[in-house]
Amino acid sequence: MKAASAIDYRDLARRRLPNFLFEYIDGGSYAEVTLKRNVADLEAIALRQRVLKDVSQIDLSTTLFGQELAMPVALAPIGLAGMNARRGEVQAVRAADKAGIPFTLSTVSACPIPEVAAAAKKPFWFQLYMIRDRGFMRDLLAQAAAAGCTTLVFTVDMPVPGSRYRDYRSGLAGAPGLAGGARRMIQAMRRPRWAWDVGVHGRPHALGNVAPVLGPNTGLEDFFAWMRDNFEPAVGWDDIAWIRSQWAGEIVIKGILDPEDAREAVQAGADGIVVSNHGGRQLDGALSSARALPPIADAVGNQLVVMADGGVRSGLDVIRLLALGADCVLLGRAWVYALAAGGETAITHMLDLMRAEMRVAMALTGTTRIADISPTMLHIPGDGH
Repeated sequence: MKAASAIDYRDLARRRLPNFLFEYIDGGSYAEVTLKRNVADLEAIALRQRVLKDVSQIDLSTTLFGQELAMPVALAPIGLAGMNARRGEVQAVRAADKAGIPFTLSTVSACPIPEVAAAAKKPFWFQLYMIRDRGFMRDLLAQAAAAGCTTLVFTVDMPVPGSRYRDYRSGLAGAPGLAGGARRMIQAMRRPRWAWDVGVHGRPHALGNVAPVLGPNTGLEDFFAWMRDNFEPAVGWDDIAWIRSQWAGEIVIKGILDPEDAREAVQAGADGIVVSNHGGRQLDGALSSARALPPIADAVGNQLVVMADGGVRSGLDVIRLLALGADCVLLGRAWVYALAAGGETAITHMLDLMRAEMRVAMALTGTTRIADISPTMLHIPGDGH
C-alpha cells in the first residue's frame, strides 16, 4: 500500500513492526479513553469555509524562539523511537532538518545525543524527565548543550508511569527473564524485514542516553524497572530553578492541561509550554489537548510560547490546533509510524502530506499566513457562523 495520508503509515507500521513495538507506540494507558478523545475531539472541530479570497500566495513559515521554521510543526520526543527503524532518531533528525522544522530527542532514545548531533545539520531540541540522580541529569544537560541543542523540553506529566495494558498483553512489560525475551524474539522473527534492518544491523540495542547508568542491564525489563525506580515523584515547581541553573537555552514545560498550571509555568520563568496529556499514555480520563488548549491559550498565550500535541493525524488537525491557540504543533505518533514504515524517506513524505493538507485548509478558510490563523477560522455552534 502506498501512503496517501499520514494516518496510512499506521497500517504500514503495524505490518512491519513486531507486535510488542507496534503496541508500545500505538497504545495508551488503561482503557485508552483519553487516547480516543484526543483524536475524536480534534476531528469534531469544524473549520469555517470561506470563498472568493485571494489565496494565491500561502506562506506556512513562522518564527519560534528566534528560529525560522518552514511550518509551525516539530517532531515530538518519542521513547524507544530508534527501535522502529535502524538508528531511528538519526533518520528522524535528518528528515526534520530537510523539512525545516525542529526534532526533539527523547531522554530514553535508542541513539545517544552525540550520535544524533553528528547527523544533524541544524540545532535540535532535547527532552528531559525529572530524575532522582541530579548528577546524571547535569551530565545529560551538559551533553545536550555541547551538542548545540537550543531548547529543553522538560516533561512533567510522568512523575510515575501510567499503566499501559497493551504493553503487558504484548510481552513488552511484565515479562522478565528468558520467557519475556523469547516471546519478543518470536514476534521479531515474524517480521523478517525489521529483524534484518533493526535486529541485526541496528545495533547497539541500548537506550543510548541511559546506557551509562544501566550498565550491563540493557534488557527492556531493566529499562522499565529503571524508569519506575528513578523518575522523581517529588518533582515540583521549585525544580525549574535548578534546571535553569544548568541550562542557558529555552525551557519548555511539556504536560500542561490546566490553566492554573500554565500560570505557574509563567511564574517559574518557562519560555514555553506544551499542552499535552502524553498522547493519552498517562492519566486516562483526562481532557483531550483540543479541549484543554483554548482556556490555557487565553490565560497565558501572550506571555510565553504555547504548543500542543495529541491526536494529530493530518495537516487539517495542525490548523485546528493553531486556530485553538497553539503557536506550534508537535507531531508524535505520526512521525514514528512513518519511521517504522519507511525510515527517513517516509517521514519526509509524511511531512510533505501534512504540508499540502495545511495549505489546502488555509486556502479554503481564506487564510494565507500562519500569523492570521485564529479562532475565527472555526465554526462554533451557536455563534452565528
